[in-house]
Amino acid sequence: MSKSQGNKLINSASPYLKQHAYNPVYWYPWGNEALELAIKEDKPILVSIGYSSCHWCHVMEHESFENKDIADIMNQNFISIKVDREERPDIDQVYMDAVHMLGVRGGWPLNVFITPDQKPFYGGTYFPPDGWKQVLLGVANAFQTKRTQVEESAEKVKKAISLSEIEQYGLQTSAISIDILKEGISKLNDKFDKVYGGYSRAPKFPMPSIWKFMLDYSILKNDIKLRDHVIFTLQKMAIGGIFDQIGGGFARYSVDERWFAPHFEKMLYDNGQLLSLYAAAFTITGKATFKDVIDKTIEWLKREMMNEKGGFYSALDADSEGEEGKYYVWTEEEIDTIIGSDAILVKSYFNIERDGNWEKGTSILYRNEDSDYSPEEKEKIKNAEKLLLSHREIRIKPGLDNKVLAGWNGLMLKGVCDAYLATGNKLYLDIANKNAAFIRDNLVKGNKLTRSYKSNIPAMLEDYAFAIQGFISLYQSDFDIQWIELAKKLTNETIDNFYDKNDALFYFTSEGSSSLIARKKEIHDNVIPSSNSQMARNLYLLSNLTGNEDWGKIAISMVEKISSLFGQDIEHLGNWASTLILMDTPLTEVVIVGKEAQKFNLELSKYYFPFKITAGSLKESDSLPLLENRPAVNSKTTIYVCENRVCNLPVHLVKEALNQFPDLG
Repeated sequence: MSKSQGNKLINSASPYLKQHAYNPVYWYPWGNEALELAIKEDKPILVSIGYSSCHWCHVMEHESFENKDIADIMNQNFISIKVDREERPDIDQVYMDAVHMLGVRGGWPLNVFITPDQKPFYGGTYFPPDGWKQVLLGVANAFQTKRTQVEESAEKVKKAISLSEIEQYGLQTSAISIDILKEGISKLNDKFDKVYGGYSRAPKFPMPSIWKFMLDYSILKNDIKLRDHVIFTLQKMAIGGIFDQIGGGFARYSVDERWFAPHFEKMLYDNGQLLSLYAAAFTITGKATFKDVIDKTIEWLKREMMNEKGGFYSALDADSEGEEGKYYVWTEEEIDTIIGSDAILVKSYFNIERDGNWEKGTSILYRNEDSDYSPEEKEKIKNAEKLLLSHREIRIKPGLDNKVLAGWNGLMLKGVCDAYLATGNKLYLDIANKNAAFIRDNLVKGNKLTRSYKSNIPAMLEDYAFAIQGFISLYQSDFDIQWIELAKKLTNETIDNFYDKNDALFYFTSEGSSSLIARKKEIHDNVIPSSNSQMARNLYLLSNLTGNEDWGKIAISMVEKISSLFGQDIEHLGNWASTLILMDTPLTEVVIVGKEAQKFNLELSKYYFPFKITAGSLKESDSLPLLENRPAVNSKTTIYVCENRVCNLPVHLVKEALNQFPDLG
């Protein structure tokens, strides 16, 4: 293989795989060609998994996969397969579980050695070049000289990861009750960082689903202390370096406890969820800082993360010009030159130091509290932000992963819808409609979803779960019935091809998907909610919106199956816990009918009440059960506040409707 020819990744749609197309390693994409060749040549397979914005993936590529001597060892002894974990989370899930079973802490790049019949027997994450060379030679030697032991070990790992989730986690059906969350909440309280927000640890990940759960719990229980900690955490994140202060959008995590030093990559999935969370926080508090986060994040989305058809890209790299964070940091001299007479104010506001607060004399921008500045000073700072952004645009940008993934688009679709409801900015609803139309027109094929635009990869459960969530959110924002009809169609598809009636949970891959050594069910919420927890929430909401009682029964049985875990590890069950609250709290049904339905919906959304569903129509309609026999009274826009389809008297003013909401206190 010559460098000019490239390897088998050269025609890949994935930007991450294309990054490796001219490595001297003879990489294959995952597929029959590589798997059959391993059997034919009786060679072990190296499965190397990463993603385009992964810093240590880049490092290992430069150090090892571009090294011809190391590549020769790999080419001689292994069939090497490169996997983009964002395209194939199913493969990543199986082999990440395997590495954990082998007693190794997971991460990316993930490098796993498997037998020709796909059974894992050794693995790890990043290896420096000398260490990687030793690993390669050691594994190759073991496969040749200790084949029986390798096969026995691999078979044990396969059996372990093939256990059902019921067996693996000891799941036992328990009745749904908010009371079972108390112990978990108490454990979380003990971990709170009272100085910087979040938990007392480093690094710090935003983890939106757990904060959303705690926010909802605090509203339900009128727990002011808990609510204040969530708001405090969001404030600290908003003014920290983890948020791009001039360009918008959050980095994936902060390497320190102060939310100061980000790992500079920006992921679509984080920012979609954080838009929803900050929309809730802004609705509750009215804090200008939170609206600033919403506005800047959507400006970033429009500027850097949208294709011309309305699809959202996946990620921005941490690195530019071979340096992590170079695009985002500033020297004092740059600020003085660009800002001029207001430089002292701007340097104070963004904590820019003469010798830098970061590496190589540079500074990461993070903010002081806005209350310390006068309106005139704030206006100068706002103008300075625009100047800095325009100068930053000239720099060499971080790499863009332009994959458009169905599930991640669904997460951002919901975030933009929540931003619209919180701020009333009609432009945000326009973005949401354009994105939903993109998913409908480009990723929905018949009743099925495609995972990635311009690829034929079948959608995983997370794609269905988050796309359905996005369509439900858009319907409750603009009352266009097509989005509920699309959500219903995709929900039927998931039940037909992903649902396991025996376990009352959904598989991550569909019935007809290509077979791996294990077919997994995703249980725990992490930086992204688990696909099962999101399907439970979707089914419950759709059951109440459409009257399909069977969907509600499936949703309840799913949460009942997970309930036994809440006392053990609620930190990784945040979306499940939010769904349990929704199920164990009387659900308020809000129906708005009439030409001002959208306007009334926006006014109602100024009041944060997460225990409701909303249906509406600009004209009288009975296309949803919630709308049946709910006319616009006296030809005026009318609001019905109901519970279990039993309604209070119809009203024509939002304040009258709010008076009919249940008193949670």
